[in-house]
Amino acid sequence: MLADERKQSDNAAISPVERLNALIAQDMQACDRLILKGMGSTVKLIPDLARHLIESGGKRLRPMLTLAAAHAGGYSGGGHIRLAAAVEFIHTATLLHDDVVDESALRRGKVSANLVWGNKPSVLVGDFLFSRAFQLMVETGNLAVLDILSGASAIIAEGEVMQLNSARNLSVTEEHYMKVVSAKTAALFAAAAESGAVLTGKGEAFIRGFEAYGENLGIAFQLVDDALDYSGRQALMGKSVGDDFREAKMTLPIILAHARAGEETRTFWKRVIETGNQTEADLNRAITLVEETGAIQETMRRARVYADAAKDALGILPASEIKSALSDIADFCVERAY
Repeated sequence: MLADERKQSDNAAISPVERLNALIAQDMQACDRLILKGMGSTVKLIPDLARHLIESGGKRLRPMLTLAAAHAGGYSGGGHIRLAAAVEFIHTATLLHDDVVDESALRRGKVSANLVWGNKPSVLVGDFLFSRAFQLMVETGNLAVLDILSGASAIIAEGEVMQLNSARNLSVTEEHYMKVVSAKTAALFAAAAESGAVLTGKGEAFIRGFEAYGENLGIAFQLVDDALDYSGRQALMGKSVGDDFREAKMTLPIILAHARAGEETRTFWKRVIETGNQTEADLNRAITLVEETGAIQETMRRARVYADAAKDALGILPASEIKSALSDIADFCVERAY
């Protein structure tokens, strides 16, 4: 086998996320060390609870975007490591808070922290991690990245409140749903990539390109997640099926299925979503309905559009292994649903 063919075969054997991780391996290792250091505390419950989630198998995709942007721009300082760790702390803090709000039982295939330690410790440790994130941002001495990530933190919280307020409301529009997705998920993807790009000093086009990549990737990522909640693929990924349904969240599959429903089916949606009167059999019917109305397919089609937009945003980069991995990650984000 020729060297180029062997390289292509090796690349096909691993996911693009793993490829990107390998390309920035030293920085990812430094980031992981900083994360472990940052969650340390003399209050034993804090590192125990934080470690339960941080070491539970997450891909660290968001901090990878920060490091990849810095690499792509030729940055040679150490600030990107601090920013990447800060991004992971922000993400972990929001997960801890979300699981309390959603009363989730599983996170990344493990029992959620709020079920192990309770709601109050989960919220407080989430607050601790937010504080650590801001300490790391300040240590970079860069006001621009502090503004980006602190702004994203506020937007994420707004998105969660918007989603909470729209639960059990069948009149929620697609426009409102997309605002929630942009805020609660895409904002951190965008900020992670943008902040790494800002450190490079490569100029506005470079920065905006990475911001657009992160935002579109984040939207695609969330659309796929929402589609998977009504799919058997969800169980294979270590997540329980139907969590959004049980929590009466108005995600795109439900919005589309309800809009395309006949009178009898709309009565079903009103009972299970607006009144919350559900049985396990109702979940099976909901899954059937979102499939029969084409709601899953349409959600995935839209995810593909955003993934393609993320790839287009990389046009600001010359050909490189990092650009190739980032482009393939956008495809992988959608393909994981199949």
